[in-house]
Amino acid sequence: MSLEAIKTICAAEEEARQAVLVTRKNAQDAVEATKKAGAEIVTSTITRAESEIAQLTRLVDHKATEGAMALASTTANRQATLHARAERRLEAAAQLIFERIVNT
Repeated sequence: MSLEAIKTICAAEEEARQAVLVTRKNAQDAVEATKKAGAEIVTSTITRAESEIAQLTRLVDHKATEGAMALASTTANRQATLHARAERRLEAAAQLIFERIVNT
């Protein structure tokens, strides 16, 4: 083999080695960029999810409060109705007892 051919082969091997190094570096950079982008997307998604959860929690709390207030109002109305009915029955019972005592 001639010296020129050996130099050409060595230069080609060096170029190939450099190309492999550059390709590896580019691949590592691409992997790191992809990991970083993925981490940012995950962080963004988590932040958005936490915001939605907080909003839904507030909405549920508000609806639960409204429901509890409506139930309390209904219960108070029923209690007042039962109390009024008991008062009427008490008066009727007192009248009945009075009549029985007077008539005996």
